[in-house]
Amino acid sequence: MALSDYCLLERLKKSQTNWGDPQHIYMPPFPQATPFISRRTSRFGPPNHVLTVQRPFPLSHGTTTLGFIFQGGVIAAADTRASAGGLVACPAVHKITPIHSHLVVTSSGSGADCMLWERILIREIRLYELRHKRRLSIRASAKLLSCMLHPFKGTDVCVALTLGPRVIYVCSDGARLQGDIISVGSGSPYAYGVLDGGLSWSLSKEEAISLAREAVFRATHRDAYSGNNVDLFHIDAKVQQVKQCKYVCSQRLRD
Repeated sequence: MALSDYCLLERLKKSQTNWGDPQHIYMPPFPQATPFISRRTSRFGPPNHVLTVQRPFPLSHGTTTLGFIFQGGVIAAADTRASAGGLVACPAVHKITPIHSHLVVTSSGSGADCMLWERILIREIRLYELRHKRRLSIRASAKLLSCMLHPFKGTDVCVALTLGPRVIYVCSDGARLQGDIISVGSGSPYAYGVLDGGLSWSLSKEEAISLAREAVFRATHRDAYSGNNVDLFHIDAKVQQVKQCKYVCSQRLRD
C-alpha cells in the first residue's frame, strides 16, 4: 500500500458520519469534492458555500391564502394555482396541509421551499409527540418553525406559513404574528377588503364558509397569480377537529 493511500485510509477512519443528524451532509475527505459538497454549520442553517444556479425564469410568486376565527372555530381557505413567472404551472396545488387532527398550515411563497418546510415541521412535531407522549402546542409549533427559518433570513428562501386554529403567521423573514384574521399572498389586499366588510364573531358555520370562499373568489379577479379552485378547511371549536369542505373545493372559479 502506498503512503498516500495509507494516509487517505486513516483520514476516512477519523472522518465524521451523519448518523446523528439526518440533514447533515457527509463530506468525504477528498480535495476534489470540496467545491461540490459543503458542510452545514447547524442542523437547520444554510451551507457555508452556496453554489449559484442560473434560474430559467425570475423568481416570482403569488397566491391568496387566509384564515380567521369565529364562534364556530377557524376557517382556512386558499386558491390552488401554482405559477412560474407568467406560466400557470399547475392548477390543482394544495396550499393547505393538515398536520394532525387540530392543526392545519396554509402556505404562500416559493412552492418548493414551502413544501420542504412543511415536511420538516410535520417530522419535528411527530418526533416531539413520540418522545414526550403529548402533542406540541400551536404556539410552540409556530415558535419552532420560526427558529428553524431564522438562519435563512436574507437568503432566497421564501416561506410564509399560517398555522391554525390560533391563526399564527410565520415567514422566512423572521416574523411571528398572531391575530384573529390573517391573509397572505399577492391577492391578500383584495381578500382583506371582503373579510373586513363581512367578518364578525357571531357568524354561523355556513356564513363563515361563504365569506371565505367569496374573499378568495374576489381576489382571483384582480390577482393574476391566483385562480382555479378554492380549498377550504374548518377547524371545529368544540372537538378541535379539522374538516375539509369538499363541496366548496369542487366549485370552479372563473379566471
